[in-house]
Amino acid sequence: MINTAVKAARRASAIINRASFDLDRLQVSEKKHNDFVTEVDHAAEAAIIEVLRGAYPDHAILAEESGASANLHDDNENVWIIDPLDGTTNFIHGFPQYCISIALQQRGQITQAVVYDPSRNDLFTATRGAGAFLNEKRIRVSRRDKLSDALVGTGFPYSNLEALDEYLKMFRLMTEKTAGLRRPGSAALDLAYVACGRFDGFFEKNLKPWDVAAGSLLISEAGGIVGTFAGESDYLYKGDVLAGNPKIFAQMVAQLSPFAR
Repeated sequence: MINTAVKAARRASAIINRASFDLDRLQVSEKKHNDFVTEVDHAAEAAIIEVLRGAYPDHAILAEESGASANLHDDNENVWIIDPLDGTTNFIHGFPQYCISIALQQRGQITQAVVYDPSRNDLFTATRGAGAFLNEKRIRVSRRDKLSDALVGTGFPYSNLEALDEYLKMFRLMTEKTAGLRRPGSAALDLAYVACGRFDGFFEKNLKPWDVAAGSLLISEAGGIVGTFAGESDYLYKGDVLAGNPKIFAQMVAQLSPFAR
């Protein structure tokens, strides 16, 4: 299954890479304030779905642009969760921080994960129980044990700005408590960076399952922890996500649990 997901990601990356050479010709529309979608998002998603359906025609699909497939129900055993281009705003501006995210949820658990960064040719993969890998080399979360030494990724509100004041409070708090915050603009790739130790931790609110599914398995298979701001495990559909190596995760929960919903 992981090989099929990798094939799908590479098929989408070919579409994305071709488009990246002529960004001025992109057709861009706004789903809502500051939430953009391009023809590339749709084409990449269609390519991913074609590969997955060719191999697994009975599997259900939950994708960012096309939504839920007609056969998606609460009791599906196999659901592919897809973000064809996470970081569309970055892509539109030629800022090389975006990725393809594909995950398989089986009986409620994420069991396969691919996060592919086409601009760097970085391929993150994980299979439940078999570890996490970057370009076929085993990866682990960082070993830093003090929040004050940690580099932490985050995301800010960009569409619904009603939560901006709360984010500014969290931003100030975590700026004071960490070695630094970064906001690259692709949650799926940020989570992959936690898995390989480039970030020590990550937090963001109001994420969607396709932002989180693949990255969460990468982290858990790399020895880290993913949860809600309160440290609970129901993050995938709740939307508020906190992640890190075990020691940093615990310290982030202690700081950010007052912001839990």
